[in-house]
Amino acid sequence: MTDLNILLVGGTGSIGRHVARVATAAGHSIRILSRQGGAHTVRGDLTDPASLADAVRDIDAVIFTHGTHGAEAGYRDVDYGGVRNVLEAVGDRPLRIALMTAIGVTYREGSYNRSNRAHDWKRRAERIVRASGHGYTIVRPSWFDYNDDNQHELHLLQGDTRTSGSPADGVISREQLAEVLLAALTSDAANGKTFELVAERGPAQTDLEPLFAALAPDTGLDGAKDAENMPVSEEPAAVRDDLDRIAPRRG
Repeated sequence: MTDLNILLVGGTGSIGRHVARVATAAGHSIRILSRQGGAHTVRGDLTDPASLADAVRDIDAVIFTHGTHGAEAGYRDVDYGGVRNVLEAVGDRPLRIALMTAIGVTYREGSYNRSNRAHDWKRRAERIVRASGHGYTIVRPSWFDYNDDNQHELHLLQGDTRTSGSPADGVISREQLAEVLLAALTSDAANGKTFELVAERGPAQTDLEPLFAALAPDTGLDGAKDAENMPVSEEPAAVRDDLDRIAPRRG
């Protein structure tokens, strides 16, 4: 496996810390985006495109584990806008992407999404990654660290049909999520695919390639098998403009 120069967006968060450790142990070079700067970090602000030039310089890949909480503006500017801004800072240079969103992200009618439109903006982040033409894997994790001690067998689902908004949708450890994000980043079988990630009772698999290979590839702007419940025509005009601007880079 070729060692990569990886930009980690969200590297100071609860998932990002695991990703940094796993990636470093695998021999990759990790550069953590931070507004404050510091050891193993590069200064930059996801909401300020002009600040990202140093962060994306000479990178081979980016792993997005960032996220915000609260009002809709945060999800728009950080969860979605941060992905868009990094992609635009990279431009046409080849890049491999691993993007973390959430299980149930396509479900628009739940009380959570109605209160802050978080799912809508995360799903728009997925779409702009697919539109970019870069190699990518999109991982929709289930609920973090609700696993029992014997619950580590990974299952990769598609269609985003689990929408209770509770751990009944599935569970996954933060450490296993980090391992899957990194493995997907360097797997040809995972390229161009979107999946929900859950753990069931049983031991963790040592080889993820068969799991990645069994997945259906994405087509168009949505994940394979996703319900068509957010037409592009209903997206905000600014989002449609972003997609039009990014799309010519495909190929």
